[in-house]
Amino acid sequence: MDSKITARYHEGILQEAMQRHGIAKDAIRPIDTFESFIYEFEREGGGYILRIGHSLRKGEPLVQGEVHWINHLANAGVSVARAVPSLGGKLVEVIDDGQGGQFLATAFVRARGQQPWEAGWSTARYENYGQLLGRMHALAVDYEPVEGWKRPEWEDESLNFIESYLPAAEVSAREKYRSLLAHFSSLPRDKSCYGLIHQDAHQNNFFMDDDGTLTLFDFDDCAYSWFINDIAIVLFYISMDAEEYGYADSASFTREFMLHFLRGYRRAFHLDPRWLKEIPAFLKLRELELYAVVHRDFEIEGIDHSTLEGFMQSPGFDTQNSGHMWIANFMRERKARIENDLPFIEFDFESLAEE
Repeated sequence: MDSKITARYHEGILQEAMQRHGIAKDAIRPIDTFESFIYEFEREGGGYILRIGHSLRKGEPLVQGEVHWINHLANAGVSVARAVPSLGGKLVEVIDDGQGGQFLATAFVRARGQQPWEAGWSTARYENYGQLLGRMHALAVDYEPVEGWKRPEWEDESLNFIESYLPAAEVSAREKYRSLLAHFSSLPRDKSCYGLIHQDAHQNNFFMDDDGTLTLFDFDDCAYSWFINDIAIVLFYISMDAEEYGYADSASFTREFMLHFLRGYRRAFHLDPRWLKEIPAFLKLRELELYAVVHRDFEIEGIDHSTLEGFMQSPGFDTQNSGHMWIANFMRERKARIENDLPFIEFDFESLAEE
């Protein structure tokens, strides 16, 4: 988290947010502090999540736009973690930080179930995953945001992680990013292929219950982009676990996963199969974005991070932290793969149009 935000946060901010949401002091516990301060709490027999973000990262209009979209989906029957109002009837409570900024407190229904790898995957559950994304894209086609609350477009400066976080020495990665920008700028943006997407619908952002129902949450990154980008991001993260699911490589997993994921997706929404050929470009975009974010979160300039052992020398790296180990595995040989233009997944995505 940005140090400027943590420096402004204190117990009084949390107490104010708790008071506005009617949370008893013994009914709340912290669970995360990555981009915002996240807590879970109980109220009147129900389970909820409290998120406290800051205007330095996202201002009130963007957060209002996020919760409006979430509840639009929930009202249409999509399985997402609904935003719930405070005691004062507000979905976004604004708390002054005393330094010209604001903390923004929002509460959500806590998703049912458990993390999907604990619940267990199956081909039917891959289809449920695809159908959930397809239902969101179908609703995005005619969605109209409240005036002043529109979420950012994909090329918004706030989403340009590469230019913001990559050191100047990463010349090749920056060049490849600019090449991708030029390509994406040439793509059509009509309603059939472009709209408000989740943009981070990976396994850490949904729970799965016993019957295989997925409940999606954390819409903090939702933005206007191509629907195929949402699909590529899903594949990007889940393919990283291919070996854990018993597959020899990411390509063999991709065929199995995408066959069933797209089958579910197509039950809810029709996306022209010609968009499948764009998946490698969007996989590369997410690869570069994550590569840049790792540079932001770990002081790795001047450190040999081409190997797992080298990256583990980064300041703040914790070998007991599973998230840090996942990132270390991602960083292994990543610089060389990017500079040599190797695809994130070697696979003929257009072949999926025939399935």
